[in-house]
Amino acid sequence: MAHEINLLDFYPRSKRPIEERANLVTEEHRGVARQFGREFFDGNRLFGYGGYYYHPRFWQGTVRRFRNYYHLAEDASVLDVGCAKGFMLHDFKQLMPRLTIAGVDISAYAIANAMETVKPFLHVGNAKELPYREDSFDLVVSINTIHNLPLEECKEALREIQRVARQHAFITVDAWRTEEERKRFLKWNMTGLTYMHVDDWKRLFEKVGYRGDYYWFIAE
Repeated sequence: MAHEINLLDFYPRSKRPIEERANLVTEEHRGVARQFGREFFDGNRLFGYGGYYYHPRFWQGTVRRFRNYYHLAEDASVLDVGCAKGFMLHDFKQLMPRLTIAGVDISAYAIANAMETVKPFLHVGNAKELPYREDSFDLVVSINTIHNLPLEECKEALREIQRVARQHAFITVDAWRTEEERKRFLKWNMTGLTYMHVDDWKRLFEKVGYRGDYYWFIAE
């Protein structure tokens, strides 16, 4: 049974320069960002992160939160869909050395520049077609990833996550609860192609048979 729960509550938050980005970012910037290449991760801030680097304060508390919430065994298996450079999986292995890990990301650039500790376990791939057998992982995590797909492919990705998850899944997606949040999101959005009100997401989860946990990325 799916639950709405914020398992990223230990992830550091900072105030986003929404108005500043809205005044500067063009559709050309968004087009480059959606290629998920060097410019998105390590190029100019107008194309994405402006430098995507590892820092332990981002994921260490969160992976501990996942472990405790899902009561993961020390030899459990975890898949990160949209793993980027593998920061979260690195911290998972630091916390749980016997863990089996795997990561998939659409960005060949991110995988090529992943952390050496986890690079052998990462693969270039699309969330809509995961290269694993059903029930392969005790936990499947996908943070701010599947909403970057068009709606029909996003549905496929939800089904795929459910298919390969043996026990648990957790995702976050672009959403809003109020009209003000919707306006802020549209000013901030760079890469999302599927986004909607939280109630519409819940209906979509039910329609496609996604039974994992979920929470929202809401521009603030």
